[in-house]
Amino acid sequence: MTKDAKADFWDRVDTVQAGMLGLAENSKLVPMSPTLRKARDGKIWFIAAKGEEIVDNTAAASKDARFVIADAKSGLYANVEGQLAHVNDKAILDELWNAVAAAWFDDGKEDPDVQLLCLTPRMAGCWFSTTSGVKFIYEIAKANITGAEPDQGYQADLTF
Repeated sequence: MTKDAKADFWDRVDTVQAGMLGLAENSKLVPMSPTLRKARDGKIWFIAAKGEEIVDNTAAASKDARFVIADAKSGLYANVEGQLAHVNDKAILDELWNAVAAAWFDDGKEDPDVQLLCLTPRMAGCWFSTTSGVKFIYEIAKANITGAEPDQGYQADLTF
C-alpha cells in the first residue's frame, strides 16, 4: 500500500491540539494550538496574543520558525520548519476562531491583543504512528510470535 504522506500529515495536523512553536534564531519554544482552514491552504495557523515574545519578534517581518508536534492521539510526531508571519485578515480569523481561542481573550475576536500567525511549511521530518491501542498490542504480539518487527507506522521527510 502506497501512503500519501503529505495528505496524512495534513489530516493528522488537523486533529493536533497543541505543539511547540519557536523561531529558528533561538531555541525557545512555546506551546501553541495549530488550526487549519477548511479549504486547506498549505499553512498552519495560530491565534496568538500581542505582547507574547514570538508575536513581538515577528511583528516587523516574517522569520524562519519551527513547530514541533508530539501527539499520540493523532499519531503524528513532526518537526516542521518554515516561515512564520503575522496575518491581519478578519475573514480568516472569523473562520478559525474557536472555543479554545475564546478562553484566552476577554473581548473575543474583537480583542485588540488577538494576532493571527501563519506558518508556511518548507519541510517536515515526520513519524506517523498507529493511533490504535489494539493495533499496537496486536503488532507487538505478532512480532513476539513471528520474530518480525512490529508495524508501528512509517517515517517521511516532506518538502512543501
